[in-house]
Amino acid sequence: MTDIKHSQEYNSFRSTVSLKRIIVDEDDRKVWSLYDAGPRHVRCPLILFPPVSGTADVYFQQIQALSGKGYRVISLQYPVYWNVNEFCDGFRKLLDHLQLDKVHIFGASLGGFLAQKFTEFTHRSPRVHSLILCNAFSDTSIFQQNWTASSFWLMPAFMLKKLVMANFTAGPVDPAMADAIDFMVDRIESLSQAELAARLTLNCQNAYVEPQRVHEIPITIMDVFDQSALTQAAKEDMYKLYPTAKRAHLKTGGNFPYLCRSADVNLYFQIHLRQFHGTQYAAIDPTMIDSEELQALCPEPESVDASGEVDTQAGCSSNSDAEPAGASDGNDMLAPSESANGDSQPDEEQPDEGQPDEGQPDEGQPDEEQPTG
Repeated sequence: MTDIKHSQEYNSFRSTVSLKRIIVDEDDRKVWSLYDAGPRHVRCPLILFPPVSGTADVYFQQIQALSGKGYRVISLQYPVYWNVNEFCDGFRKLLDHLQLDKVHIFGASLGGFLAQKFTEFTHRSPRVHSLILCNAFSDTSIFQQNWTASSFWLMPAFMLKKLVMANFTAGPVDPAMADAIDFMVDRIESLSQAELAARLTLNCQNAYVEPQRVHEIPITIMDVFDQSALTQAAKEDMYKLYPTAKRAHLKTGGNFPYLCRSADVNLYFQIHLRQFHGTQYAAIDPTMIDSEELQALCPEPESVDASGEVDTQAGCSSNSDAEPAGASDGNDMLAPSESANGDSQPDEEQPDEGQPDEGQPDEGQPDEEQPTG
C-alpha cells in the first residue's frame, strides 16, 4: 500500500486545491491557512477543524469527495492562539472576512472542543448551524494537565511532539490505520514549536463547555469502537451532555477515522447535512441534489454482523436494534460494519468536545487521558 503522503489521491488534491493564507487579526503573525473547495455561492459551508496534530490537509479525502458532489468544504489550520476566547474571536473575524453568516462545523478531538466553544461563544448571535463531533470532549480536566498548560510554551518542540504522539494507537493495526498514523506523524513534523505549544495549551488549560448554550442545534457525535485516545467513560459523558444528538458509530478507525475510514466518514457527513437540503443553510449546490443521490444516502447493502451472519435488512431503518454490545441507547445513525470483503458498509439507523480526546470523568477515575490528538 502506498503511504498517504505519496499517494496519487493526495498529490492530486495538492495540485488542484490551492492553500490560502488569511490574516484577520492586528497581529500579522496570526495567519489562518485554509483549503476552500466547492461552489463559492454556497453560503453555509461545512468547515473542518483539525486535532492537535493535524493540519488543513488531513481532511483532503473529505474535501475531494464532498466538493465533487457539490458541497462547499473549508478545511482550516489555526494560527497561534493561547486561550479559547482569543481563538473564538479570531475565528469569528475569519467568518466575517469570508462573508459567511452561518456554517456547519466538523471537529476532531481538540477541533471538536473548539467547535463547541465557538458555538457557545456566539450563542447570542448564532454563527453555527450544526455540529459534527468526532472523538471530541467537553471538559479539558479529563487530561489532568491543567496545572502544566501554562508551561507548554517553554518546552522545546521535540518534547511537545513526543507528548502528542504518546497517545497514538500502539500495537498492531491494519494497513490503512498504520498509514493514517504515519501521515499524522509527518503532519506533526510540519508544525512549529509555537503552534504545538498553543494547541496543547488550548487542549489542557482549564475550560469546559456550557451545554445549555450548544444543544439546541443539530449535533452528530461520531465515535469509534476500537482503541482511541478517548476512554469509554469519556464517550458516555458526551452522550449524556447531548442526549438528543445523533450518533455515528464506526467499528474501527482509531484516532483518525477521517483518514483510514474516509468513505464511512464522508457518508456520515452527507447524512448529517442532507437535513438542510432545500433551505438557506444547505451546504450543497441545489442543482447537485437529485433523486439518485438521495437514494444513495439510504442504501440497503448486505452487511455482516458480529456473528458473521449476513444482515440483508441493513440500511436506513429507523427502528432497528443493531447497536454493538456495550453501546448505549441513543439517536443512532448508520453504523458501518465490516463486510465480507473487508470494505465498510453502512448498517442501521436507530433513533432514541491524539492525546486530546475526551469526556468528563468522575473524580478519582483511574484512567488518565493524555493531551494529544
